Amino acid sequence: MARERARGAAASNQALGMPTDSFCYDGDTLLCDGVPLADIARAEGTPAYVYSAAAIEGACAALEQAFGGYPHRLHYALKANSTLAITRLMRRLGTGVDANSVGEIEVALRTGFLPDDIVFTGVGKRPDEIERAVALGVHAINAESAGEIDRIAAAARARGGRARVAVRINPDVDAGTHPYITTGIRGSRFGVPIDEAAALCRRIAVNPSLRLVGLHVHVGSQIFDVTPLRRAAESLVRVAHGLADDGIAIEHLDIGGGVGVAYDGGASLSAADYASAILPVVSPTGLTLLLEPGRVIVAPAGVLLARVIDIKGGGGSAAIAVLDAGMTELIRPALYGAYHRIEPVVRRQGSQQEYEIVGPLCETSDGFGGARRMAPLEVGDVLAIRDAGGYGSAMASNYNRRLFAPEVLVEERRWRVIRRRQTIDDLLALEE
Repeated sequence: MARERARGAAASNQALGMPTDSFCYDGDTLLCDGVPLADIARAEGTPAYVYSAAAIEGACAALEQAFGGYPHRLHYALKANSTLAITRLMRRLGTGVDANSVGEIEVALRTGFLPDDIVFTGVGKRPDEIERAVALGVHAINAESAGEIDRIAAAARARGGRARVAVRINPDVDAGTHPYITTGIRGSRFGVPIDEAAALCRRIAVNPSLRLVGLHVHVGSQIFDVTPLRRAAESLVRVAHGLADDGIAIEHLDIGGGVGVAYDGGASLSAADYASAILPVVSPTGLTLLLEPGRVIVAPAGVLLARVIDIKGGGGSAAIAVLDAGMTELIRPALYGAYHRIEPVVRRQGSQQEYEIVGPLCETSDGFGGARRMAPLEVGDVLAIRDAGGYGSAMASNYNRRLFAPEVLVEERRWRVIRRRQTIDDLLALEE
């Protein structure tokens, strides 16, 4: 049941440089768009994810405004968060989607997207995934290799049709980010080396089972400097000009995603700066521009609520606060050493002290951060782990037979559960 609490919220969060009324304090109480997070934690328990629809809308609006004067379309990257209600919200906002699996394709279809709204990406596509994408007639299959192109052609030929294909180019551009999320350097498993791309495109152009519709690039995630994004776009444009000289016309240039989120609360790359770096490069071609934002839209729009279940140590060293959430709910700190801000849902007065914030799993890496200073914590306190709207629930697991946490969406000062907490019967339903 939706609940409402009409209280004011001051602008505090930023998505793509656009202020949004999302997570901020009213006195000592942390709100999401006017709704006290303590109310949600009390009603639904913890761990729990909470998302702001207004923050998602604001991030999309910022991108649309920045690129609005040039033919373009946002294809939201479902891998960041593909919960049905979030996906439906993106459809309502007029985006397309970028899918990385047949499962994400099916999510898109179930939430009302049409095949022409879907771009199918992924470094390794199974035969059944290729067949499904070809049968649907998705807007583009971003092909990763010559072998994959042959498999797409075979699937199209078997159906007596033509598949719409874009070639993913590896431009040998270092995104300058974490090595686990850098995808555009030579020798990585992503895309076709740029010096082989033109020849491959010519092969596609003469294949009666294929239609070359675009060029695609994605050089990594968490990018704050426009330079690698601009260089990647320049690589696409050079290949596009070469194809045009050969009489091969394409429809679009897909520059992927990758704009970073400032998890420390600092300034992100603004939508205006992003557009001003890309549009001068792309606009001379006249080709439609596709963008695949994911994290930058949903990460700042979500928090993970977790309760303190034990406190250890202290004295001469940092105390250890054990939460009921861990790497099963937010794996980024354990996987990447990622930083997330942590704030009390209800602030307590008192001299700040240092805490190491950890999860409950039997893994030394299961933690959210050390040397965090805050007023004294007590068992039962609820904390909000910020910027968990992207790659939180999407990367959650049932390790230790832990149950998936519920997800809550706040919209127009009302909140509702968009995915209930998993039960043990749900977890075991597929087992003998």
